[in-house]
Amino acid sequence: MESLLIAFGLVFVAELGDKTQLVALSLAARYRPLPVLAGMAIAQMLAQGLAVVVGGLLGTALPTTAISIGAGLLFLGFAAWTLLGDDGEEEVEIGDRSVVLAVAAAIFIAELGDKTMLTAGALAARGNPVLVWLGGTAGVIAAGGVAILVGNVLGARLPKRTVRLISAALFAVFGLALIADAIGVFGR
Repeated sequence: MESLLIAFGLVFVAELGDKTQLVALSLAARYRPLPVLAGMAIAQMLAQGLAVVVGGLLGTALPTTAISIGAGLLFLGFAAWTLLGDDGEEEVEIGDRSVVLAVAAAIFIAELGDKTMLTAGALAARGNPVLVWLGGTAGVIAAGGVAILVGNVLGARLPKRTVRLISAALFAVFGLALIADAIGVFGR
């Protein structure tokens, strides 16, 4: 039980203000909160599971530079995709299943190599991996849930064009930051 509580607390705190939380906020400003929460939960269960299984065993052997560059390029793609269709017409409503899948993909990619995954991997090496997975997943979903609530409120109050531009800007900033960090622009 201790592994669960420690994982929940550490991962929740690590996730506050993280790029994944901001991605959830951005997506919740555009889409209904329940599909965003479902997509985030799927992504986090997979990411935390991957961290627990692989992170504790191979954490130092993973090609983090390649993963970061790939994730950065995908985020730049998400930024472009967010801007597509911004022709002044009303946005076409997409189905909840599509939102869930898009959110799951975006958040899983954002989470790869993130400090919450590294935290879960390190904790799994020292504690009960199943409890670490449960606690880490619950912690990251709780932090993301806060972002989804805030994003939903902002999305209801801001014009769709503003939400779209802010979302695209966030994706682009995170994409560029991931690539810059991977190639050592920020130093090591």
